[in-house]
Amino acid sequence: MTPPNAAANALGPRLRLSVLTPVYNERHVVEASLRRVLALEDELIASLELIVVDDRSTDGSWEVLERVAASDPRVVLLRHETNQGKGAAIRTALARATGDVTVIHDADLEYDPTDIPKLLVPFVKEGADAVYGSRYIAAPYRRTLLYRHTLINKTITQLCNWVTDLDLTDVETCYKAIRTPLFQSIPLRSRDFRIEIELTSKLAKRRARIFEVPIRYLPRTFEEGKKIRARDGALALAAMARFALIDDLYQPDDYGTHMLADLQHARRFQSWVADRLRPFMGDRVLELGAGVASLSSQLIPRDRYVAAETNPHHLHYLRSWALGKPYVEVLRVDPSEPADFDPLAGQFDTVLMLNLLERQPDPVVALQNAARALRPGGQLVVLAPQNPELYGPLDQGRDNRVRFARPDLERLLTEAGLTPLAFEDFARAWLPAWWANSHLLRRKTLSRLQLKASELLTPALERLDDVLPWPGLDLLAVARRPS
Repeated sequence: MTPPNAAANALGPRLRLSVLTPVYNERHVVEASLRRVLALEDELIASLELIVVDDRSTDGSWEVLERVAASDPRVVLLRHETNQGKGAAIRTALARATGDVTVIHDADLEYDPTDIPKLLVPFVKEGADAVYGSRYIAAPYRRTLLYRHTLINKTITQLCNWVTDLDLTDVETCYKAIRTPLFQSIPLRSRDFRIEIELTSKLAKRRARIFEVPIRYLPRTFEEGKKIRARDGALALAAMARFALIDDLYQPDDYGTHMLADLQHARRFQSWVADRLRPFMGDRVLELGAGVASLSSQLIPRDRYVAAETNPHHLHYLRSWALGKPYVEVLRVDPSEPADFDPLAGQFDTVLMLNLLERQPDPVVALQNAARALRPGGQLVVLAPQNPELYGPLDQGRDNRVRFARPDLERLLTEAGLTPLAFEDFARAWLPAWWANSHLLRRKTLSRLQLKASELLTPALERLDDVLPWPGLDLLAVARRPS
């Protein structure tokens, strides 16, 4: 069992560090830059790997890199066959990262690698997901920087903050340290400097815990090889608009994370669901399949609230979300595994199983496991898709194995040793759109525009839901464990 506030120490006191370095035409400085990284020693660094990607340099940088790689086994050297840009080089390097934390380090000498250990402190002490090195926040001292370049950077940062609702001081900083599993789970599309905006936007939408620490900065001139240009500022503005509209947040995985990601943006819908659940809930609650706390956050505080998941991305998010909430626990619990419920037997007034039963290989086993966690007289609340005739591509796209008829769900609850108490039709107003998308248009997913429209219309559809004459898209069932 993970204590509710254990996220701060989840990575351990020492970290395996991966450093990603894109290189393009830096023959005169790259060796000194990489040697400084390889010389890093700190009590927080358990091991270090340096992954260098040459983006098809033409000035002799490759030969320098080969010499450095031959002298130290910690260097992984890769090369692009064509010049693709900084973002593409980071993506190539990231695929090879194996550390607990990954940090981006440019090949020039503008950033000082001895600042990297400072970036690791929030991971160990605060359970950070990402740490940015800022050139502009308070420090014991700092070098004065180029005014116009600084003004442009701060303007871009302020605009990015407005779009993402973060309060960063330096979005264009090179030094971005991110938990490696989180970093690798984000689909990155940018090939150039726009990756700075894309990464920040997607971290914000993933609700990552982002920290900043002060770093040093030694700017170089364009004559010395500085590559970012004014046009990159314009491209950054376009990237803000693009990634504000596009929610491309998860790489496909075995858990279907990318299919469930839209739920975290349906705040109004989740609030409505919570209102329907509250009359059936007690003070000690177990939520199976808690996701990213979209519903959990609506239902706390309680005397005890256990958010259970199997998805590792969701588990980490939940542990970060639980910080500062002593009544919340986060556990890995598989509804289909009886052993996972042994420590939970008889402890809860309410168990929530929402949009979960339809994906279980054996629904009766999952219901029996959930019933074991209830105290005598406790209630299981199930929300599941209704009407087998509606089953279609949208269900398949969500990995739903089945849609339930009311008599079938009642039978399953009874077989699990529970006493059915109530059944309510739910989401009647959404049924026509679901049927049209699944059976007429044969879609496996809903478009982003449809999801945003649904969220906007939720208050009106909610008022219609109890008066429409047809059955609900979903079925809300409540059953009691006999006393």
